[in-house]
Amino acid sequence: MKKALSYSLIFMGIQLLASALVMGIARLLGGDELMHSPYVSIMGMIVFSLTSMAVFLHFGWATASASYLQSRPWSVLCWTVLAAIGVVVPSMALQEQLPALPNLVEKELMEIMSQRGGYFVICLLTPLAEELVFRGAILRALLAWKPANHWAMIAVSALLFALVHMNPAQMPHAFLMGLLLGWMYYRTGSIVPGVAFHWINNTIAFLLTRIYPDPNIRLVDILGTQRNVGAAVIFSLFILLPSLYQLWLLMKKEK
Repeated sequence: MKKALSYSLIFMGIQLLASALVMGIARLLGGDELMHSPYVSIMGMIVFSLTSMAVFLHFGWATASASYLQSRPWSVLCWTVLAAIGVVVPSMALQEQLPALPNLVEKELMEIMSQRGGYFVICLLTPLAEELVFRGAILRALLAWKPANHWAMIAVSALLFALVHMNPAQMPHAFLMGLLLGWMYYRTGSIVPGVAFHWINNTIAFLLTRIYPDPNIRLVDILGTQRNVGAAVIFSLFILLPSLYQLWLLMKKEK
């Protein structure tokens, strides 16, 4: 548990230091106007993600290996993509039923997604860095600590994943996704399926944000009626549940 908490704090510390460094350089080069540019936020996320991966790999807290991909888990990855597609509407519907929570980074994320380079940071680099740290290091340490209580350890890692986002509006979704991503890591011993799921999930969120830029938009605004929303949820579950069942059958650790 101490390792997991330490890794989480280190991850947050790197984030704060990277942001402060990039903001400081922006202030020196262009003053307040440059500091408030979305490109500064993009650069801060790039520095933060790359530094996090470098630090965790350098100290051996996480490891990088191509062995899982060499096992050719193409069926797992295909079902992972389908599961990521199927989870979107039910997750949005559930989120809309929860009390409204403060969204502390809404404006910043919207600006990043509207800029060139936003997709690379949000959908490609961030999933890789977060899976390496939260599943490849934090959950790995928790499972080594209490291997018999794997669901409890997955829940702890999901909770840390939600809290480290430091944005109340994102925490419920992050916790639920953390449970699913943690289960994938536990079953395979690899972050590859999680990276694929995370990539598709973030890509769909990115596309929806570009198509519907209003942050307060709801499913009923997109689909027209509550009946259509209910039908979309049921249709999505017909994608999600079979996908999870197939993953349960197919996912296994590489020997």
